[in-house]
Amino acid sequence: MNKVILMGRLARDPEVRYSQGAMPLAVARFTLAVNRRFKREGEPDADFINCVAFGKSGEFVEKFFRKGQMVSIVGRLQVRSWDDKDGSKRWSTDVVVEETYFAESKASFEGRSANEGYSAPQKQSAPSQAEGFYPIDESIEDDDLPF
Repeated sequence: MNKVILMGRLARDPEVRYSQGAMPLAVARFTLAVNRRFKREGEPDADFINCVAFGKSGEFVEKFFRKGQMVSIVGRLQVRSWDDKDGSKRWSTDVVVEETYFAESKASFEGRSANEGYSAPQKQSAPSQAEGFYPIDESIEDDDLPF
């Protein structure tokens, strides 16, 4: 089984290219900064994971994903190798994206400037009564409840 599920922030805006041919195919490459669960002194706090999305997923990434945005992806690992111009063997491991999701509200992301891409979302104010919430009367006894 080859399945990867990641949630992190985009380290930079996605780079999108289109394949050549009768039916051009979008190829979006981006890097996710995924926080490490345990942090040791002197080690990085996050892993930077290369991802690639093809076709409709690539077009979606191009249209909606931006640097600093929290996203979640589902995909698979792909390892490839090639010989560079010096004849050295090179290796690359990428996550091939199959599903993409927003992991934060649009308002919390847009509320930050470009320089604040990695900061925590701002605290939102309490909902008003107009939004369907109302204060609870603490004088209600358990015997008064209908269930």
